[in-house]
Amino acid sequence: MSMTLFDSPSFANHEGVHAVFDEKTGLRAIIAVHSTARGPAVGGTRMWNYASSAEALEDVLRLSKGMSYKNAVADLEMGGGKSVIIGDSRTQKTPELFAAFGRAVSTLGGIYYAAEDVGVSVADIAEARKVTPYVLGLSDGPEASGDPSPVTAEGVFRSTLTVARRLWKQDDLTGLTIALQGIGHVGGYLADKLHAAGAKLVMTDVNTALLAEVAARTNAEIVAPDAIYDVKADIYAPCALGATLNPQTLDRISAKAVVGAANNQLATPEVGRILFERGVLYAPDYVVNGGGIINVASELNARNTGGAYDAAWVEGKLSRLMETLDEVLERSASEGRPTHEIADAIAEARINAARAEKAEQLKAA
Repeated sequence: MSMTLFDSPSFANHEGVHAVFDEKTGLRAIIAVHSTARGPAVGGTRMWNYASSAEALEDVLRLSKGMSYKNAVADLEMGGGKSVIIGDSRTQKTPELFAAFGRAVSTLGGIYYAAEDVGVSVADIAEARKVTPYVLGLSDGPEASGDPSPVTAEGVFRSTLTVARRLWKQDDLTGLTIALQGIGHVGGYLADKLHAAGAKLVMTDVNTALLAEVAARTNAEIVAPDAIYDVKADIYAPCALGATLNPQTLDRISAKAVVGAANNQLATPEVGRILFERGVLYAPDYVVNGGGIINVASELNARNTGGAYDAAWVEGKLSRLMETLDEVLERSASEGRPTHEIADAIAEARINAARAEKAEQLKAA
């Protein structure tokens, strides 16, 4: 049975969903704008070899809504959007493809800004930038925010300290064991920070050469990828794939807290409830990993003010995000509700407040 867009379980009152096609380059993409209540929709572009266009649609609907929440919880003047390009990023990328994508983004007139994501590099975004102003995450120019990974890692590190203060009443990580899953862009920076703060690290990654290198400088123990769930650790830090908190892994994880950089860590919201009921403190993924999008937002801010990249602005937003995380943990404890539900409620309240304000302005006009 065929399903229409509005019947999709992932359709969440999206403002616009745009399917774009370019015959010459073979570009097939979907741009989803979930909300512009707080500002232009901002979110990455993912290039993936989806099995079907229905699968691509599900992904972009889900991810764009996630960006609305992530941007709102980070208190950014941005809405949520996302785009997906259907294709194999290893074999089907051309500069022309990204120019065609850039032209498609331009037709939306600035209600959506694209950035890099899985399968799309800063270089690809630079190709799109040649034909449209509506992309972010550049590596050169005064407003360029560059690689967001160090800022993401700093946010995850501070989140870990926030959790350590709450659970173990300590200001550093001395004596705590952290099971670190994935030491790619963010995980490598994070490992160094955790090690410097006194944590004992147990880590895994599919890239064994990189793993050996990072483990050597952080005195970490190395385990096989699947063994990370069985490590006797105080904190589990998922920094690779999504959905690693699922019915298959729940009984294997003995950590008292989950603080990691991965997106979409909970396979289902139900998993978040189970963690809560078991007394495991889950620091919501999109609060913990918001440093990257804050870094990207600084570029939009610089462009809007005609200024340059401002590290102090980024630091201010990151500090504010950590206050929000504290509020999430505090409210979860006092209201007896899972942390992911509290984070969603905070994001929704901010989005709804902005929507109401916009409606008032329209009435006044």
